[in-house]
Amino acid sequence: MSFKVVCYGVRPNEVDFFHKYNKYNYDLKLVEGLTTHENITECEGADAVLLRGNCVADRQNLEKLKGYGIKYVFTRTVGFNHIDLQAAADLGLIVARVPGYSPNAIAELSLTLGMMLLRHTAAATSATASGDFVVSPTYFSKEIRNCTVGIIGTGRIGFTEAKMYKGLGAKVIGYDVYENDACREILDYVTLDELLAQSDIVSLHVPYFPGQNDKMANAEFFSKMKDGSIFLNTARGELQDNEAILAALKSGKLDGYGTDVFANETSFFFKKLASAAEISDPTVRELVQMYPKVLVTPHIGSNTDEALANMIEYSMDNFNEMLTTGTTKNLIALPEAK
Repeated sequence: MSFKVVCYGVRPNEVDFFHKYNKYNYDLKLVEGLTTHENITECEGADAVLLRGNCVADRQNLEKLKGYGIKYVFTRTVGFNHIDLQAAADLGLIVARVPGYSPNAIAELSLTLGMMLLRHTAAATSATASGDFVVSPTYFSKEIRNCTVGIIGTGRIGFTEAKMYKGLGAKVIGYDVYENDACREILDYVTLDELLAQSDIVSLHVPYFPGQNDKMANAEFFSKMKDGSIFLNTARGELQDNEAILAALKSGKLDGYGTDVFANETSFFFKKLASAAEISDPTVRELVQMYPKVLVTPHIGSNTDEALANMIEYSMDNFNEMLTTGTTKNLIALPEAK
């Protein structure tokens, strides 16, 4: 009998990739929607589920999976804060993730947002699309080679973005609790306060640890940045204080803000709204409506050919290791069951 996996959050453009990289010939059921309390019923009769970020994997859904006889709740993401680990432990479920995927995917998006804001290309192309070809004073900019770029979090993604900016001629500085020698060849490590004070562009690439670094990019953080600087976050929305960002933009402390993430983003991300006015969060709504000073992409950082292939291959390998050896090196450590 074949091993049946229900894969959630599979976009139409991803279907061929799932079939191409299903190298162990599992019986795959591809569901376009993210998991909800309603579509969790799609898992009945399956052996395992494969989630993506923003899937609902709370206690209610995990109890449903347990009731269906499913043991394996895997995610094709590096982050796993969408899974209730305590509930998984209590229910005896096995949880695994992918160790990483193409760092270029996220780094390229962050670089693109940064360069668009620096050169005001969104503002200019938005104007020309409506017939306004006047060269506004707001289009004037520095060249990136005359800028300092600060990278907070110099893991694989931060390191990759640092190399990209370095290749464009920028001075690159970095901050990380865990410094590494490879990065020293590309950037100079400084304190966080020094990075904020010196950088024209600040790019955030740190993992989110609930209860530890929530809203680390807050009012105090922005007060230490250069006037007229740019802030980028393609990591996790929980790391930023939206009200502080809005205030910094209004005061001119920030000249631009680019993001691929928001906390509680599924309330509007991945949906076709009549207009931004339908966003329920008033602060996020106001930020989105500040385009082109604010550039928002709907969590598409990993939406590339290479990253997708990596995610699927790692996930299939995780299932294969579990089935053939009883474990996988990419297990997520769970708390003690209660």
